Amino acid sequence: MDEGTLRLVAITDDLRDGPRGLVARAQAAVRGGTTMIQVRLKDADARTLVEVTRALVGVLAVPVIVNDRCDVALAAGAAGVHLGPEDVPASAIRRIVPTGFLIGASVGSREEVPLAEGADYVGVGPLYATTTKLDAGAALGVEGLRDLVQRVRLPAVAIGGITPANARAALDAGVVGIAAIRAVFSAPDPEAAARSLADAIGS
Repeated sequence: MDEGTLRLVAITDDLRDGPRGLVARAQAAVRGGTTMIQVRLKDADARTLVEVTRALVGVLAVPVIVNDRCDVALAAGAAGVHLGPEDVPASAIRRIVPTGFLIGASVGSREEVPLAEGADYVGVGPLYATTTKLDAGAALGVEGLRDLVQRVRLPAVAIGGITPANARAALDAGVVGIAAIRAVFSAPDPEAAARSLADAIGS
C-alpha cells in the first residue's frame, strides 16, 4: 500500500450535524491535508453506516475505511476496514476480501501484536491519555510506541491524544503517520485543524 495515505488519518466522531454535516466536515478535513478518512460512528446502525460511507466514498479523493465493520465497508465500496482486538482477526478477513482491500489492525500492547498478522498497517495507541475511546488502555508514551512499532514490523499510525504540539514526537518514534478523532472532526474548523496537524508532521 501507499504509506502516504497513512500520513494523516482523520476518524469521524458522530452525526450531531447529520450525514450532510459529517460529509462537509470530512471534505474540509481533506482540504486541510487529511490523507485518509476512517468512519467510526459507534451509535449508528448498519444502514446509516453504509449510507454515510457511500456518501463519503462518492465525494472524497482519499481512501475511506470503516471501523470494525467489514460488511459495511464491502457494501459501501470503501477502500478497507480497521479492526480492533475484539473483531474478527485480520488474517481471517484477508481470505474473504478482494485484492487491494486495505486492512488495519489496532495494537495497544505486546500481547496484541500477533493480531496484526494479515493486516496492511497498524494503529498503535493510545500514545497519550485520551477520553475519546473509553475502552482504550493506558497511555503508551513515546518509548512504548517505539517498542510496539518495532515489534509489529508493519507501517504504523499513532493514535491517542495527538495534537500539533506533540505530533512530531510520534513520527520520531517510527510511525509513518498519525490519526486523530477530536483534534480534527470535533474542531470548530476541521480544515484548519487538519492543516495544523499536517504542518506539524511536515506533510
